Amino acid sequence: MSAGSSARIVIADDHPLFRGALRQAVEAVVSNVAISESGTFEALLDALAHSGPVDLALLDLTMPDVQGFSGLIYLRAQYPDVPVAIVSANDDPAVIRRSIDFGASGFIPKSLDVRTMGEALQAILAGQTWTPPDVDLSQPPDRETNELVRRLSSLTPQQVRVLMMLSEGLLNKQIAYELMVSEATVKAHVSAILQKLGVESRTQAVIAAARIASAAGSTSAA
Repeated sequence: MSAGSSARIVIADDHPLFRGALRQAVEAVVSNVAISESGTFEALLDALAHSGPVDLALLDLTMPDVQGFSGLIYLRAQYPDVPVAIVSANDDPAVIRRSIDFGASGFIPKSLDVRTMGEALQAILAGQTWTPPDVDLSQPPDRETNELVRRLSSLTPQQVRVLMMLSEGLLNKQIAYELMVSEATVKAHVSAILQKLGVESRTQAVIAAARIASAAGSTSAA
């Protein structure tokens, strides 16, 4: 995307100051840009549902209502045509790798200066996958983790939401209320989740999801 192009970008981060820094970086490289800001994951979903076509979503890994990679997994399943770039204070190479494995178009550490953020955004808007140049992602992931990533990525958007709520300790009837579906529908989703993850109980499903999420949530500032 050239400097003269227009774009619609959604910034999802619960820190207003950092949203401002990202806005500044975006406006430096994209003219005629429409930017919406969301302080929660639910607000991001509302923006994506009602703001028209979106060229890029910038997603913080950790916000009050989403932890780890579950938000990214959900967005890739629900909005496969919307590029998602992760912004995070946790720049551990393992976190960056998992982000790319789960379909992120880039990973922007919060420690970058505004100019470098702008360069990263420009590359991502041009269709490239951007990660910090000093991070080596050439080493292949271990087979067990790679298989779990594949299984989690096979979940439908609604199944991801159900798994997120299971991880929060909600009961089936509570999940049904939140999603405005029947309890039987939730039970069907849980059964499908267990089958796709290759586990026998909802507790095992939560543990499996937590193994992946724990790396992303290892710093509270992420």
